[in-house]
Amino acid sequence: MSSTQPGTVISEVQNNIGIITLSNPAKRNALSQSLLMAMIDALTEFQKQRVPVVIIRAAAGVKIWSAGHDIAELQTHEDPLGYFDGLEQGLRAIQRFHGPVIAMVQGGVWGGACDLALTCDILIGDQSSTFAITPVKLGLPYNVSGVQHFINRVGINIAKEMFFTADPVPSQRAKEIGILNHLVQTSELENFTMTMALRIASHSSMSVSVIKEQFRLLSSANPITPETFEMIQGLRKKVYRSHDYAEGIKAFMEKRQPVFTGE
Repeated sequence: MSSTQPGTVISEVQNNIGIITLSNPAKRNALSQSLLMAMIDALTEFQKQRVPVVIIRAAAGVKIWSAGHDIAELQTHEDPLGYFDGLEQGLRAIQRFHGPVIAMVQGGVWGGACDLALTCDILIGDQSSTFAITPVKLGLPYNVSGVQHFINRVGINIAKEMFFTADPVPSQRAKEIGILNHLVQTSELENFTMTMALRIASHSSMSVSVIKEQFRLLSSANPITPETFEMIQGLRKKVYRSHDYAEGIKAFMEKRQPVFTGE
């Protein structure tokens, strides 16, 4: 099977391994609604075919794996990361896919794409890979599940640094702090990733699937009270209805530095 949707993704199966290639270089593989829906459709098709492992990648040699949210699609004064937002649906599709999803990373991974990559079960990158979570550059209020993804992956101290500074984490540090499972030479990246995927696929798919589901359930077992959840949502609402959020989006579209006022 091979499926191409212009400006979105290319999906195919090679040696019983599903491969989803982000394929919108004109927009630096921004996570538009159409791209995310195409990714979800590919995962759904792989699920039907009982494909045991999936690799998400960009085209070879790209400088940007994905620039994150398509900012032109974000609406000010509304929750940009609601439950039915395309990115949130995409993250759940990765989490709930029956087999492991491997992110094979070259180039920069920015904003919501950083969340998408970290939601994958295994990350393999080369020396060009960098990771930056950037909501503070837009005045955007990140959501509870997204923050939890980072805490689960790198711990609370590193997660705070990444969110507060929005600085790119280079490949070597990404390996040291647990973002990357493996850091390999560019020339070895594709072969290394496919070899791991094939090794996983050689095992009991039922066993792997059940173990993955246990990881998903246990990593999300962080109960909070309804009052605390409502407080968090109220705090987030203050941000996405603020001057700063509207200014962040406007400044990005106008290709200038935002002027934040804290209001």
